[in-house]
Amino acid sequence: MIHTASLTLLSLIGSAVLALSGLGSPLAVAHLAFAVGIVPLIFAAMMHFVPVLTRTGEPDRRLAKLPSAVQATGLVAVAAMQNWLPYSLVYLAAALDLVFTAILLNWMALRVRATLGSPHPGWRWYAAGLGCLMLALSAIVLIPLWPSYWQAMRVFHLHLNTLGLVGLAALGTLPVLMPTALGQADPEAGGWLRRRLWLVAAGALMVATGAAIAWPFAAPGTALMLVAGLGLLGQWGRRFGIWPLLRDGVTASLLAAVIGLVLTLGAGLLHGAGMISTRPSLLAWGSGFLLPLVTGALSQLLPVWRWPGPQTPERQLMRRKLAASGAVRAGLFLAAALAWLAGLDVLGGILVAFAMALFVIAVLQAVRVQRSTR
Repeated sequence: MIHTASLTLLSLIGSAVLALSGLGSPLAVAHLAFAVGIVPLIFAAMMHFVPVLTRTGEPDRRLAKLPSAVQATGLVAVAAMQNWLPYSLVYLAAALDLVFTAILLNWMALRVRATLGSPHPGWRWYAAGLGCLMLALSAIVLIPLWPSYWQAMRVFHLHLNTLGLVGLAALGTLPVLMPTALGQADPEAGGWLRRRLWLVAAGALMVATGAAIAWPFAAPGTALMLVAGLGLLGQWGRRFGIWPLLRDGVTASLLAAVIGLVLTLGAGLLHGAGMISTRPSLLAWGSGFLLPLVTGALSQLLPVWRWPGPQTPERQLMRRKLAASGAVRAGLFLAAALAWLAGLDVLGGILVAFAMALFVIAVLQAVRVQRSTR
């Protein structure tokens, strides 16, 4: 888990540097962040949470290597997109990732069947997210067979990854992760997850299909996802209050991620209507939703992955260091998203660079924490 998280952080920093400097193919830079960074991290997070949700044991050593395998195929795809390797390897990498996703989904189904009693409904969100990823990868694998539809398949692939896989994985985790970060229970979380899955899954599929075919078909899907996102914000506000969420760096980042998702969905409507271009909406998605989500989740999970088992003073200290600048980072990420949507590219880049620098400093301070020998 630590290995996967480290490579994820390096890939996100590398892609941000390349994007801001204008170096590298935009397609390769985007996939350096997503295929090498985000997808393996999502796999690792699912492998961490599914045993908790199903009350079963940890994955075996062979399955634990799956995120690393996904990162390796992602690197091959990035190299091919950068023309360092034959471009045909992009389709082979997509096919391999399709197999890896099926393996993870099958493992998840086996864990659900082995559960004593009813598993937590969060696992269904992970399964739906993996289903979206499989559809997205299938679209890429099919491009050589139907090259005339490559543009529609690329758009379908993009939206099912950003809103399908990442959206479902995030919204399936946040109702559980937020109370955990606060150290409080949320009895409404399970009910929200059971009621809202169809909204988000159907919304993601409608947005992806509509974006590939005709924008008006995507608008209702965006509305469904907006209802879910705003509903989650309202539930947190009623249950915990806004100030406790802003006071802790981890919860402030998770809150910012949902706000960023809502902002991005609104920007997507403007993009579909032709009012803004693709690049600002994608950059806003990355800075307003993805980066606070990843940095907030890692601030909570890295200490657990480093020292599994009961809570220890060292784990608490490591979390405090990771969360120390979390509220500031969250504000900077959201401000960067607004800057990009407003066309202020330089300001957006500066804000993201500053926020990522704060997170890197926090990580370097956190990894220096050592277990007491007393």
